[in-house]
Amino acid sequence: MVVFMLIGGIWADRLPRSRVMVGANLVSCATQATVAALLFSGEAQVWQIAVLAALNGTAGAFFFPAASGIVPQIVAEPFLQRANATLRLGLNSSTIVGGALGGLIVGLTSPATGIAVDAASFLLAALLVAGIRLPAGLRMEGSNFLADLSLGWREFVSRTWLWVIVLQFGLVNAIEQGSQGVLGPAVAKEHLHGAIGWGIVLTFDAVGLIAGGLFLLWLRPRRLLLTATLGFFLTVPFLFGLAMPLPLVSVAALAFVAGIGAESFGILWDTTMQQEIPQDRLSRVYSYDALGSFALIPLGLAVAGPVAEAIGTGRTLAIAGLISLTATLSVLFVRDVRTLERRAAV
Repeated sequence: MVVFMLIGGIWADRLPRSRVMVGANLVSCATQATVAALLFSGEAQVWQIAVLAALNGTAGAFFFPAASGIVPQIVAEPFLQRANATLRLGLNSSTIVGGALGGLIVGLTSPATGIAVDAASFLLAALLVAGIRLPAGLRMEGSNFLADLSLGWREFVSRTWLWVIVLQFGLVNAIEQGSQGVLGPAVAKEHLHGAIGWGIVLTFDAVGLIAGGLFLLWLRPRRLLLTATLGFFLTVPFLFGLAMPLPLVSVAALAFVAGIGAESFGILWDTTMQQEIPQDRLSRVYSYDALGSFALIPLGLAVAGPVAEAIGTGRTLAIAGLISLTATLSVLFVRDVRTLERRAAV
């Protein structure tokens, strides 16, 4: 996904975005169906699944910029924030339901059947997206790869608020994903009643995401990025709660608050991008955003364990919280982050 994200952004700006999304879903369907066939055969090897996972990630690199860029093409400006909130509500709700359904399918049948159902879900998604009809005249014409890449980069670096916040999230995502994803379960095992407790924490986080989406269906702040950044501060106490660690009920409550903060930021960030970036360049800019925001996550996942072994889990989580707090505070020194306003129509 990381390697092909920029290429995916270029093609999502060149071609009708709905067709890019359909193609990406069909590739994902094919890769998952192949994984399922290998598992059913009993001959699956790790390298085969790894290659197919890489192909699936490549499909995601094309789907994400197209899906992000298509919203202002099919939704009128006054409804952009509500559209983004509704989309993310669907995403977060289906994540909760899908996790439970996936576990049920695998438990009652087999992992191979679960992957086969996953492949079918991508096919269904392709059929649904194929029904989207984009307004005439919105097809983006390309010149050549390097020129398109360069134009997207100029759009990205010309907006200080954009690259500063992407830089912030490059660091914050690595820190939070590493500390929560690696150290959170370890804390749960020792202090929060194990897997059951960690499942409760993750459930409260997911419910917080849904609550944040519902909240942003009606709240329309004038200063989009200022509100988004202040909302993201709500994610920091969760790290400190794990570091101490607090009792399970308190950690779950902090996870709920963190979900609200993360979702509030996400909705307002998408709305800002769609308001400020020209439509014919939006997918490319989204791809630079995603690349910068996600590139360091593997590093964060890799170093969290060794650092915790060296200095202790609680201290590592506390340092992660301080880094996230400092990085988020830093972007408030950028004038555009504090002052960029919603246009009257958005």
